Amino acid sequence: MKKIFGILLIATLGGFIALGLNRIVDNKKANGFEDMQKRNYAFASYSAAKEGLVGFDFVKVAELSTPTVVHIKSTYEAQKTKLSQPDETNPFRDFFGEDGPGFEMPMGPGMATGSGAIISQDGYIITNNHVVENASKIEIVLNDKRTYIADLIGSDITTDLALLKIDESGLAFIPFGNSDDLKVGEWVVAVGNPMNLTSTVTAGIVSAKGRSIDLLRQHGDNKYAIENFIQTDAAINPGNSGGALVNTKGELIGINTAIASQTGSYTGYGFAIPINLAKKIMDDILKYGKVQRGVLGVSIQDITQELADNKGLKDLKGVYVPEVIEGTAAAKSGIKKGDVLLSINGRSINSSSQLQEEVGRYHPGDKLTIVLSRNGESKSVFPVLKSIEGKETLEMAEKKEAASIQGLKLAPL
Repeated sequence: MKKIFGILLIATLGGFIALGLNRIVDNKKANGFEDMQKRNYAFASYSAAKEGLVGFDFVKVAELSTPTVVHIKSTYEAQKTKLSQPDETNPFRDFFGEDGPGFEMPMGPGMATGSGAIISQDGYIITNNHVVENASKIEIVLNDKRTYIADLIGSDITTDLALLKIDESGLAFIPFGNSDDLKVGEWVVAVGNPMNLTSTVTAGIVSAKGRSIDLLRQHGDNKYAIENFIQTDAAINPGNSGGALVNTKGELIGINTAIASQTGSYTGYGFAIPINLAKKIMDDILKYGKVQRGVLGVSIQDITQELADNKGLKDLKGVYVPEVIEGTAAAKSGIKKGDVLLSINGRSINSSSQLQEEVGRYHPGDKLTIVLSRNGESKSVFPVLKSIEGKETLEMAEKKEAASIQGLKLAPL
């Protein structure tokens, strides 16, 4: 009897011990899962949390960036427009057909609005070229409502960028970030003046990098246009052009430029010029009066599976060269038709738009190191870039002499 009682006692204690261990293990699993969720949450909000923000709170970013973004009002000269009379009353219809001369009516000055970002305390402002192109007067309205008339220092149609200057000092300005370090999925903030709603802040993520939408190439038959846009789902509307795309550190990482929309309003796709390219353009305008564009001299094509199969390429990496222009930097360095360009100065290249931006960061006379693949074998070449005019030297923009006579500002044609 005692023996049976002892066996039962041991079995009972064993059951309690097993149950206790099971609860301990279950608690550890629960604690571990909660810890993992916390780590995941911290990881997902890492950029924001690192800068002292709580979760996805963009208040600090907005406070830092909003005072540095300006409202731009561009005025255009008065124009005349032709108004044709209705067919039954137009006396010129029988002679000139449906498009008869009609009558010319003077129109008042045109107005367009956009945004810009202050990039120095002494009043330099970066914006889009299309915001100020052909404007007779450019008015700048700061976040605190102060108003100035800006001078156009220079512009570049190939990147749709322009540099303005107002006569002021001690201004709040936005620091440059590094757009090369930007990651898809990273939180960003768009700051601008959409639809004349000043100082508007929207948030989203980087949806993609290296986007080419053929917008700039269609503008004025611009075959040297560079499109390597940052795509974002932060709400961007007409009036945001030239405004700031900002990372969670409050740094400028892009210039908002375009939207993809069938209605003209935001539908989820916005595009910004990477700031690393914009910095080079602004530096050129400031130092030389014009953009010093280095040209490689090749036609380029993205590599698809179909192209790889047709050309016998071993993989889809790099950018394909269907043509090399005679006498250019590419031809002189030994790049040949059918080559695949893999990297420029150590940076891997996997799209035509990326290659265009990378080359666009350099000047005429700069020597590049390009790694390419030819018939499956790797090879390095060292082209010296030329300007669009075929020169390997930098040139200052010609200064236009102007004279002022009784309030008129004159310049030679």
